[in-house]
Amino acid sequence: MPYHHTIGHETYRFADLKTLLAKASPTRSGDTLAGIGAATAVERMAAKWALADLPLETLVDNPLIPYETDEITSLICDRHDATGFAEISHFTVGDFRNWLLSESADEATLARLAPALIPEVAAAVSKLMRNQDLILVARKCRVITRFRNTLGLPGRLAVRLQPNHPTDDAKGIAASILDGLLYGAGDAVIGINPASDSMTVLHGLWRMLDNVIQRFAVPTQSCVLTHVTSQIRAIEQGAPIDLVFQSIAGTQAANASFGVNLALLREARDAALSLKRGTVGDNVMYFETGQGSALSANAHHGVDQQTLEARAYGVAREFKPLLVNTVVGFIGPEYLYDGKQIIRAGLEDHFCGKLLGVPLGCDACYTNHAEADQDDMDTLLTVLAAAGVTYIMGIPGADDIMLNYQSTSFHDALYLRETFGLKHAPEFEGWLTRMRLLNQAGKLQDLSASDSLVHALTDMTHAA
Repeated sequence: MPYHHTIGHETYRFADLKTLLAKASPTRSGDTLAGIGAATAVERMAAKWALADLPLETLVDNPLIPYETDEITSLICDRHDATGFAEISHFTVGDFRNWLLSESADEATLARLAPALIPEVAAAVSKLMRNQDLILVARKCRVITRFRNTLGLPGRLAVRLQPNHPTDDAKGIAASILDGLLYGAGDAVIGINPASDSMTVLHGLWRMLDNVIQRFAVPTQSCVLTHVTSQIRAIEQGAPIDLVFQSIAGTQAANASFGVNLALLREARDAALSLKRGTVGDNVMYFETGQGSALSANAHHGVDQQTLEARAYGVAREFKPLLVNTVVGFIGPEYLYDGKQIIRAGLEDHFCGKLLGVPLGCDACYTNHAEADQDDMDTLLTVLAAAGVTYIMGIPGADDIMLNYQSTSFHDALYLRETFGLKHAPEFEGWLTRMRLLNQAGKLQDLSASDSLVHALTDMTHAA
């Protein structure tokens, strides 16, 4: 079915829903690379007007990728809460935007509505929103998850402690863990991206992380971000695995390029649950995503990258994860060219994830060949904190020396906590206080107050 809108004396026509959504997207290099983005700002505005008049039911009734050939589409359709959707089914996309911005769309209402929303609806309405709209609505969405601590509570910000090392050197990793813990980072997860896929090396990393958490009774969780098949095998071999990780995307073909499908993810979740390692909850999965992943695998089916990113959150939602992370600028400038595009994508991703009921965090990051810098990441961090982001990355010096990209540091989390009055996950905050790393006012204090912990952690570093 074609869609159209007239501006002045010219009528702009859009052949189908895929074309309409792509043309209505804010400018990004990935859609230009795919040849599906708007050719001019006027064409983009015409697409936005046409999209605003589109009934939400049209998006639900007309899958962008056929149900019969894509298991992600099948998942989205089969899990759709039609009864809940009836509450908003009379809206157009423009009406839905206006309602989301109203006081009627409060935290409880949005939480109840989340299962009734398909990713395409979240993506469509985001295309009509200014940055401030994305911030306002996302801030009203609350997604709470638990494993060894509680994440997503209001007034809280968690940090993934990311102690990567280019050779998986145990002493280097231990030093980064020590550094992060002393800065109060690590309540989201202590997660290592390994350089090696050797099972011997991976087992050593899992044991090391488990030793730190158990020895010092840290109320957090660990993860080694290797392929899900290796993690299933390691669980069978008795490895002390907390969270199971996998990169995911919004189409069956893109997930196949990662070597995964829904059945494999279900197997992995069942394996992790069988270990019963959580103390306050059983959210055992950790997913990472990024705009452009489907296009880079030639698996985008002509759909714009932001809509496909929202579909990835539809996958994540199925598995009740503890954490989902949009690694927003990591794939490169071919997909998000500069700081402006990265900032916009980060806000879109956070909005869509939270609206769909996904515990979304953001790696505010860029590669060294992108037209972006650390000031752009400061801006993205700040607007995400205003939007109520669940967690961010904590990397020594904001420079990942293994993955070779620029992200955010332990100090960046301190900036956000000070500026917005944000606290750690409550169980982790209690641990920091007991270890005398935080004073009664919740501020980091002189390390001399926690000499015993510092010495013990330092000994562990030397022994690694």
